[in-house]
Amino acid sequence: MIKNYLKTAWRNLLQNKATSFISVAGLAVGICCFLLLATYLINELRYDRFHKKADSIVRIIQNHKSPNLAEVNSVAVTPTAPVPVFKQQIAEVADGVRIVDYSDMRPAVVQYGDKLFKEKHVLMADESFFKLFDFKFIAGDARNAFGNSSSIVITASTAKKYFGADDPIGKILKVDQTNNMMVTGVVEDVPEYSQLKFDMIGSYAMMPRSLTRQWDSANDYSYLLLKPGADRASAEKKINTYLDNLFKGNVAAGEKIWYTLEPLTSVHLYSTAGGLEPGGNIKYIYILGVVAVILLVLACVNFLNLVTARSAERSKEIGVRKVMGAQRKQLFFQFITEAGIITLVSLLAGVAFASLSFPSFSNFSGQSLSFDTWNLDWLVAAVVGLFFIVTLLAGTYPSLYLSAFKPVVILKTKSTGAAGGNTLRKSLVVFQFVVSVFFIISTLIAGNQLRYMQNLNTGMDRSQVMVLDIGGMPYNKLEPFKNAIAQQPGITGATASYNSPVNVTGGYSINSADGKSSDFNLPVTATPVERSFIKTMGMTLVAGRDLDLGDEQQVQKDSLRQYSFILNETAVAAMGWKPAQAIGKRMGLNGRLGTIKAVAKDFNFTSLHSKIEPLVVFPEYDWFGKLLVKTEGKNTASTIASVETQWHKFYPDAPFEYHFLDQEFEGMYKTDQRTGAILKAFTLVTVFISCLGLFGLAVFSTRQRVKEIGIRKVLGANVMSIVGLISSDFLKLVLIAVVISSPLAWYAMSEWLQDFAFRIEISWWVFALAGGMAIVIAFITVGYQSVKAALSNPVKSLRSE
Repeated sequence: MIKNYLKTAWRNLLQNKATSFISVAGLAVGICCFLLLATYLINELRYDRFHKKADSIVRIIQNHKSPNLAEVNSVAVTPTAPVPVFKQQIAEVADGVRIVDYSDMRPAVVQYGDKLFKEKHVLMADESFFKLFDFKFIAGDARNAFGNSSSIVITASTAKKYFGADDPIGKILKVDQTNNMMVTGVVEDVPEYSQLKFDMIGSYAMMPRSLTRQWDSANDYSYLLLKPGADRASAEKKINTYLDNLFKGNVAAGEKIWYTLEPLTSVHLYSTAGGLEPGGNIKYIYILGVVAVILLVLACVNFLNLVTARSAERSKEIGVRKVMGAQRKQLFFQFITEAGIITLVSLLAGVAFASLSFPSFSNFSGQSLSFDTWNLDWLVAAVVGLFFIVTLLAGTYPSLYLSAFKPVVILKTKSTGAAGGNTLRKSLVVFQFVVSVFFIISTLIAGNQLRYMQNLNTGMDRSQVMVLDIGGMPYNKLEPFKNAIAQQPGITGATASYNSPVNVTGGYSINSADGKSSDFNLPVTATPVERSFIKTMGMTLVAGRDLDLGDEQQVQKDSLRQYSFILNETAVAAMGWKPAQAIGKRMGLNGRLGTIKAVAKDFNFTSLHSKIEPLVVFPEYDWFGKLLVKTEGKNTASTIASVETQWHKFYPDAPFEYHFLDQEFEGMYKTDQRTGAILKAFTLVTVFISCLGLFGLAVFSTRQRVKEIGIRKVLGANVMSIVGLISSDFLKLVLIAVVISSPLAWYAMSEWLQDFAFRIEISWWVFALAGGMAIVIAFITVGYQSVKAALSNPVKSLRSE
């Protein structure tokens, strides 16, 4: 019996090659896209779950609320004290580790023999690091990897870069020309799905801060390992009770400091406090998950629609089968077998397409993806599950629908038996185009927002600015180096700052000011700068004067330093002043005393996801991280070469590396850009699948109306009128889809835009453009078949009557 089902099903599929091809193509594309997106989502969701103790590890988040600001300031860094203190004082804590991003401000210069590299992923960690986190050792032992303060563990690819095939254990690497670090271990390269990425990780004990237990100066990423069965909420409550007692009487009235414990497995997708690498966004996971499911459903809808449309041609066959004694369940299994064969072929094709598409999709998504991302058991279960789900989704209704035809009605009348499915088919067409138009609108709005961010005037001129990492260069070397570069052809200016101006992260407090109470405290972001910073970066002063040589000299005194501060408009407003009122007022910034010399127009110094916060820039020449070189943008290669020449003169012990500030700015929105690009690509796929189904329906529609078309042509109807007649039925459905999808897309994208402090307004023309695109695409899809039908010879169609 089963063999007969298979033979009959295969014969029917071969007899209707066009329908079978459209069905297989639609399902294969849907399955391929589902697998690609599912692989991407699995890679995002598995972040940090490879650590055996992942469910017991938490990250400490430091929160601060000032009475002068409405928002809570939450950061992922802590002082040095929390980890060692909480290990002793909090019963739920079994262990902990402090991690410092050694290469945060500048790449570390590492030398071995004549090999010299800048390393951008260097961490320092307590000796407990490898007790909490599982990184597989190839050489050395995790238990004594940090046996002394000069120990360093490197990854396999780093070992190959420095030592080739030689054994790296015991070899000495010179870090920043001052620290001799001995290689004590080699681990496998860190998985991409780890937030703790490093090429080298050294002992935290080599840093002077390791000897302190401070509760200020937050620079450590702190992780705690909770004891088995320990309650995270209970541990958090005890920690904050300890902090309340510790800070009692030492904070201003209305000021509050507290810690939250963030599960390790939630950091990548849920945290908004920052971290060692840019995080993902759980909202995007939900969005792409919905896209994956919808693509699969669209493909199933296509199949369902085509099969019910073919019911007119199969009604006589069904009637004859029933008269000959076929039972309904036999017909049901016959049609479900056909659906199963199409699903199986489509599934095999979809898996093959996905496998071939992974390299391109990996480049597209910025992740290394393949079927290896899956657990093998999960992959097999997913493929088998897809077969049954798609077969049931796409085949159950058509099988029930076709097997229910009554033979008396079918054979006694000219009724096709298909009329009952007409409403369903129209509804499915509307559904397909609701989805397509929704994605078209969403893609247009997302693209507009990303372009808006790229082109927004952020209050500084970041175009054609070269950024050089100069961390640790002393002032007596920096000043002549800066002047030498400024004199090169194609250079219009040069300056230095502690942070990159598009990502200022320093946490400070204005803790005294003229006219304020003794316990006044205003949390601000602040960064030391060189005196030409404001001018070189094209920022605007709304009051006061720019920094000058006198300000520079005042802060280079060994004692009694006097600072000149520049505040942004938001900081001045938070202090209750107008810009002109602030000029000349005395203030203190973390112990630095001085005068407000100018007020700068607000500029964006962090992500556009965040609104502008209070900011202070001030001259201080103890340490700079970045040299910012403003170029003319002409003969860029020649300009870069001249800068490199000066670099090697002043900095002979470090490789020359640079990037442009615009690239750094755009890199802050990789997650947004990646999701936008994926959305754009799969919008095209949804339109393609919808058009496949529409084309298939147009074929059946014109086939059923061939005699009507012939009669109309005999009576004088021209080609355009027939094309309009056939196309109008489908275009009405697309227009209904546009009306339904527009408010849905408006609501969804309005919610998405709430993630951006700086965002576009959704314009009416987006909906008009998306609707127009959908109608044009639908007309082109249907038009071909309509024109073909309109040009057919009416004599042939009428002679068969």
